[in-house]
Amino acid sequence: MTRAAEGTPVTRVAEESAARHAGLYRGAVIGRILARLGGTEQLPPWLEDYQPLDGNDWDRDIDELEAGAVGRLPLARLERGDALVLTAAGLIEEDIRFGSLFATLQDPLPARRPCFGLLGWLLSGGPVTSGQVMERCQRLTRAGLLMVDNPADPRSEWVARLPVAIWDLLDGGAVAASSLPPSLTLRPAGSFPALDEVVVPAGLRASLPRITLMLAAGAVTTLVVRGPHASGRLTLLGSIAAQLGRDTLVHEGQAGDEGWRLLGPLAAFGGALAVTVAAPAPGETCRLPAFPPFGGHEAEPVLLGVVAGRTGGLAGPALEGALSLTLDSGDARGRRQLWLDGGLRAASADLVEITERFLLTPGNIRRAVPLAHAVAASQGRDEVRPADVRAAAGSLSRQVLETLATRLEPLDGSTGPVLTPAAADELATLMSLCRHRERLPGRAGQAVAATMNRGVRALFSGPSGTGKTLAARHVGAQLGLDVYRVDLAAVVSKYIGETERNLDQVLSRAEELDVILLLDEGDALMTGRTDVSNANDRYANLETNFLLQRLETFEGIVIITSNAASRIDAAFQRRIDVTVELLPPDADARYQIWADHLSPDHLVSAQLLEELARRCPLTGGRIRNAALHASLLALEAGHPVADEHLTAAVLREYRKMGASFPLAGRLEQASWGSDR
Repeated sequence: MTRAAEGTPVTRVAEESAARHAGLYRGAVIGRILARLGGTEQLPPWLEDYQPLDGNDWDRDIDELEAGAVGRLPLARLERGDALVLTAAGLIEEDIRFGSLFATLQDPLPARRPCFGLLGWLLSGGPVTSGQVMERCQRLTRAGLLMVDNPADPRSEWVARLPVAIWDLLDGGAVAASSLPPSLTLRPAGSFPALDEVVVPAGLRASLPRITLMLAAGAVTTLVVRGPHASGRLTLLGSIAAQLGRDTLVHEGQAGDEGWRLLGPLAAFGGALAVTVAAPAPGETCRLPAFPPFGGHEAEPVLLGVVAGRTGGLAGPALEGALSLTLDSGDARGRRQLWLDGGLRAASADLVEITERFLLTPGNIRRAVPLAHAVAASQGRDEVRPADVRAAAGSLSRQVLETLATRLEPLDGSTGPVLTPAAADELATLMSLCRHRERLPGRAGQAVAATMNRGVRALFSGPSGTGKTLAARHVGAQLGLDVYRVDLAAVVSKYIGETERNLDQVLSRAEELDVILLLDEGDALMTGRTDVSNANDRYANLETNFLLQRLETFEGIVIITSNAASRIDAAFQRRIDVTVELLPPDADARYQIWADHLSPDHLVSAQLLEELARRCPLTGGRIRNAALHASLLALEAGHPVADEHLTAAVLREYRKMGASFPLAGRLEQASWGSDR
């Protein structure tokens, strides 16, 4: 199909030409069937309703039609003997009565489609032998144009099945989306932007016209485009195909499945760019076999596009001599253009903030625009604000990330962790680095900028209960970004390679959606590497090495928590941009935490609060637990939280720790609390 919109006069004429061309082949096949069955009882009366063609009329009519045809004639791209075989195999797709005829002729073979032996008998004659026809059947099967469902039977009894998608293409002149298997999708040329409108890195833009010419001339037949998910890889390939006047046929499945077997023939005869989506995990290689030759005097090589991520290997005959391109996540100028191209309506100042604050990939920007407008419309506004985009981006994140990580509820902007001055300074540095992470390389010296990306890697260390998760949620609230927590202990798998696959998947999705990723209990993978004494040590070191390399190239914001920072491998420490050490709170900090966690109407005396802060060195997490339990006791009693409730709650925490309660003397004054 050409780039002309479906339904235009040019397209209709091309489809009519293809239909007449297929009709001539159908007439030739029926003429041969009549010649075989004429005068026998096996000739059904209904077959005489068709218009048969003899050899001389058929050759002349085919030559005339092909000489003046408009558009593609798929059958003309085959040798005529091959086209006759495919037409005969596909007759049952047009008229169910052919199934009864074939079943009768090849009885006792229980099949309504023709077998190789029957096709050889029906189509042979003159210089063409039955064996030659069967050889054509076998060659067409290897090319993916015919399917055989009973390959264990004798070759003469192999039943030839013409895929419906192939029949619709040969009969109608264009790929029919309705007949494609689930792993194939047809993307019309008109659904992609013009090539000069595609947002790509500046260094690549100048090369696109030359690359397109190389594909048109056949100097390059395979183009690999790597990059993050939703970075515009398929859009780039589709726009190149549209520039060449081709639709795009996309395969998302395994090499070797039905969609892959049909991809080459449909692309070759339908004039489309074949695209396959490959997603090998780190350390894995995806092998792509070459498309078989389809024969014919007008055969062209199949143009193949490969969409791949930044990790994993690609190999196989289909990639010999391939040209590779790499897309990044884009810059602020490109994102601004994508927001505008997507139809975003926002005030100038809001557009600037949206562009600089939300570092989404091109595909996610396209998906976020209608969601942001829906949020704005629900509040009676026509223009989008940054808060609407945050809500839209959060919706995208939940759709993709919640199967891999747990979203943490955002903190109230007025609530934050109680920190030491040193920790507060480091946390402020972290938030500043996150705000300026895209522009910082441009302000740094050349030697530094060459080794930087826009990723931010932070380590929150400290004993359990010191507020590491709370601090991460506070960072998310201040930056207006969602926080997703991954328990590294749960990501680690006993199966070889599965840990790396899990890590790469969650890290890739986090940087593409521009969320903060919290890797909880980082000790699980980040402890010092050991000497290899067995297979377990070797694989554990491989996992650590992978995480090291992946964090170095990570372009999002990742916060790693650890209860024992001293155990973390020195190589990880060197790659950390900011380290926030969260220590157990001192007396003043504990007093502030107690005050923050008690309800405004509490009746706890200042003396008890001061004594708890001074004599009970609890972490922030345990203070939270005690305050919550005191509130429960007060609810049960029907009163605001008072001294006896809080004393009983703190006592409970000490019992959980297996430690002595420093305020045991107060229990004599609070017998109610002691009884509880």
